[in-house]
Amino acid sequence: MSDIEAELAAQNIPVAGAFLKTGSRSHAEMFAAEAEGLAEIAATGTIRVPEVIATGITDSGAYIALERLSLSNPGKDVERKMGEQLAAMHSVTQATYGWHRNNTIGMTPQRNTECEDWTVFFREQRLQVQLQLAASNGYHDKIQEDGSKLLECLPVFFSEQQPAASLLHGDLWSGNWASSGNAPVIFDPAVYYGDRETDIAMTRLFGGFGRAFYEAYERMMPLPSGSEQRQDLYQLYHVLNHLNLFGPGYLGRAQALIDKLLLEAAKRLGY
Repeated sequence: MSDIEAELAAQNIPVAGAFLKTGSRSHAEMFAAEAEGLAEIAATGTIRVPEVIATGITDSGAYIALERLSLSNPGKDVERKMGEQLAAMHSVTQATYGWHRNNTIGMTPQRNTECEDWTVFFREQRLQVQLQLAASNGYHDKIQEDGSKLLECLPVFFSEQQPAASLLHGDLWSGNWASSGNAPVIFDPAVYYGDRETDIAMTRLFGGFGRAFYEAYERMMPLPSGSEQRQDLYQLYHVLNHLNLFGPGYLGRAQALIDKLLLEAAKRLGY
């Protein structure tokens, strides 16, 4: 028996009855942030998440123990509920963008220092961080030059609105939701408060969400004008993160998004 299993046994938590994620001791903060993010979503009563049973750290590593759920691929009825319930979650807002603690997006640290200006938050704590990380990973020249230009003209994408600071899942791709019984369940969040369009943009990045989901969401909370262009902007954050995590296979896609966004910015500025 490992010391993690022994600690859970001491808390009367049967390992067989829990979904256990483990890592090195350095993962303790990541698991603690995940637990808080799940609790933040659960407290809204809008959409199901796995219950957090325990988190901790032992001599051999860190862990998070979650409720073990029976998961399956969602049908149209569950997709519809997902759209409705995600919209309800997005209706939960706070006064500032960010969150009270940092967390991770995948394995990448994600800063969430609270800010009153969405453009500043997204520029300095999302895109700029990923571009700096890309530079440290050896991605220089054009992507950095064009990325800097995009950062400078970012305000043009928000000239017509300042979005509400909605509660976000933060990493809502198809691998982070499923059906449990006849209800949607979301997990592995990267929670913060920001533009709800960022969650929708992520659902479209790799697919896995059907028409019923989008139609239900739009009935509850229609997306404002300009969302298609901002979708490219929000997807860029995740594509840059994939570039930094998984390598140059994502370089072309990142550059293509930056090029498209720069053309859109030039059009809006009348160039």
